[in-house]
Amino acid sequence: MSHSRSVQTLYIPRVAIIGLGLIGCSWVKALKKSKSVGLVSGFDRNIDSMQQALQAGLIDDYSLQINDVVNDADLIIISVPILAVAEVLGQIKSSISEKTILTDVGSVKGNISKDVSKVLGENFDRFVLGHPIAGSERSGVSAADENLFKRHKIILTPEQRTCERALDLVTDAWKITGGMVELMSVQRHDEVLAATSHLPHLLAYSLVDTLANDHENNDIFNYAAGGFRDFTRIASSSPIMWRDIFVGNKDEVLKALDLFTADLQQLRDVVANEDKTQMMGTFTRAKAARDHFTKILARRAYVDSMTSQIVNYVAKPGGKLSGEFRVPGDKSISHRSIMLGSLAEGTTEITGFLEGEDSLATLQSFRDMGVVIEGPHRGRVTVHGVGLHGLKTPPNALYLGNSGTSMRLLSGLMSAQSFDVEMTGDVSLSKRPMDRVANPLREMGAVIESADKGRPPLKIKGGQPLKGIHYVLPMASAQVKSCLLLAGLYAEGETTVIEPAPTRDHTERMLKGFGYPVDVDGPKVTVRPGGKLTATAIDVPSDISSAAFFMVAASIAKDSDITLQHVGINPTRVGVINILRQMGANIEMLNESEVGGEPVADLRIRSAQLKGIQIPEDQVPLAIDEFPAIFIAAACAEGTTVLTGAEELRVKESDRIQAMVEGMQALGVDAVGTEDGAIINGFGSEGSFNGGEVDSVDDHRIAMSFTIASLRANAPILIKDCANVATSFPGFVELASESGIQVAVENA
Repeated sequence: MSHSRSVQTLYIPRVAIIGLGLIGCSWVKALKKSKSVGLVSGFDRNIDSMQQALQAGLIDDYSLQINDVVNDADLIIISVPILAVAEVLGQIKSSISEKTILTDVGSVKGNISKDVSKVLGENFDRFVLGHPIAGSERSGVSAADENLFKRHKIILTPEQRTCERALDLVTDAWKITGGMVELMSVQRHDEVLAATSHLPHLLAYSLVDTLANDHENNDIFNYAAGGFRDFTRIASSSPIMWRDIFVGNKDEVLKALDLFTADLQQLRDVVANEDKTQMMGTFTRAKAARDHFTKILARRAYVDSMTSQIVNYVAKPGGKLSGEFRVPGDKSISHRSIMLGSLAEGTTEITGFLEGEDSLATLQSFRDMGVVIEGPHRGRVTVHGVGLHGLKTPPNALYLGNSGTSMRLLSGLMSAQSFDVEMTGDVSLSKRPMDRVANPLREMGAVIESADKGRPPLKIKGGQPLKGIHYVLPMASAQVKSCLLLAGLYAEGETTVIEPAPTRDHTERMLKGFGYPVDVDGPKVTVRPGGKLTATAIDVPSDISSAAFFMVAASIAKDSDITLQHVGINPTRVGVINILRQMGANIEMLNESEVGGEPVADLRIRSAQLKGIQIPEDQVPLAIDEFPAIFIAAACAEGTTVLTGAEELRVKESDRIQAMVEGMQALGVDAVGTEDGAIINGFGSEGSFNGGEVDSVDDHRIAMSFTIASLRANAPILIKDCANVATSFPGFVELASESGIQVAVENA
């Protein structure tokens, strides 16, 4: 949890620092540089260190008597080894005044908390436990660096007794260095650091010691490669410091060590048995976790991007589109390929997989449930299926980022498993309704808890017998249909879903592709338990939802001529083509074929003068995700376009009707929203969007739609908060620029 207090002004008249090492000296150096402190007094058992710190200007005076240093101090910084803190507190206790605030920089908090209680009393409220997550290869006074803490996490672990004045002062004293202060409980801190810092150091010391005692150690060290050097680098750290840390955090270190030892024994057995699949499972999970960790540090991970990145697009007016190219793979099919491939028996090879954040969230969830998945690498993924009953309890909640498809479809699968599971998402997903899947699943016997108004997180109880139901969808929804069909694979008796209008049928088609019988009779789809999924090869076609932006772009930009390759033209998804053609768009289907049960074609689109229409309601479910782009086409058309029967647009990643109407109004378009659609009066062939600023409301499709609007704008358009585009269309800006749209990324 971050500490959001902002620093206005900070001035600490008198600071005492006990222990003149790298961390403490770097902190006071930063405080001095920012002119946030008055007099700084120092104490260290090594007189040379005190003299060196004085000469370097890090301290203003020192004393051989520790009590002289802390006397009348406003802030005391204790920067000594963990096991020495109690002794220091005992020595300075009599010199601590009523105004004095104390803090430390140690990497174990529980041990120091006990020392504070024992020496200063259970109710002493002016000690703030702290730990900067920063360091350096160098040590001592000479290594002091005022920039050491910039953009590094500073963990403070206030206790119930900690007074607000003390916490605020220490928080400000860290923030002034450029550090990012976060709050954590004492126990959680020691648990996390045992796993992420203390255990790796212990293993590094052990490995080097083991190899050093080998009778052939000269050859081992002479021919050690970079991996050995990188891993064992931390064995050069201070033995005294780490001895104290391991003693001070003994219980949590032992827990982490026991867990690692058990996993290491399992890995030894896997290697001994030459179990290649399990080896790949361990290695791919580890690689994915490490890559994900690297992205978090770079602020790019799907877990983090929606909250930590602020990305704006600047789209300049004019331009035309040309060329032949392929947009990313279909997101809906990518999701389902991972899900059904994981539940199949055998190995499923996937090509064309969409490496967007939503699809990766689904992939990571199945890795978390024990499925061995190789890749993705340039759209290729290999899934080693575990069968319908082979999923394992995930170690933590399944985090699904911004992906509503993942959460809704997984709800059906998770309701039938033997283990409990919790599913969470980012801020946007946590606002989206899930009762539309939870309620019919409850009718089947599932036990599901949700947050207020049926929103995530969802907690699903395992071991519940499900019974098939006959369910009439209150509104057309492929996600709800697919959720119930997946639950029906495990339910007793038939599960039948009847839809009021056709929706995308990727789940039915893919189940059949994996050899599972599905009965489709008009609007009625039925599955029964007892079958099995057999691994197959899947070629994911290009996503028609992603292609839609370029279809509209080429239609509205004069002299444009493009061909979009290998686009999925599933009959339940071609609403956008049908609607644009009714509006007068020039769209040809070329090279039609069928790949893995899914129809595909190349689409040639040339510029055309569009006209406003009454959008047929039977086409709405077939184009539900493409309407933000269609709204831009309607604005460029001659006459009025009226959309009805699209109330589902109000409960997508955003209220897409509201977001699009407000954005278009900001750019000078005559548009109004209705309860279930919109009325858009197009400006025709002679008109244009005004330049200006629009808010994507963190919705990828809103962001991309207003980007293509720039083709018919009279001034630049700034589109705010576009990081979410990575959920469905990685590389959008690059591909748009190559095709002729003048758009650039602006990081805020």
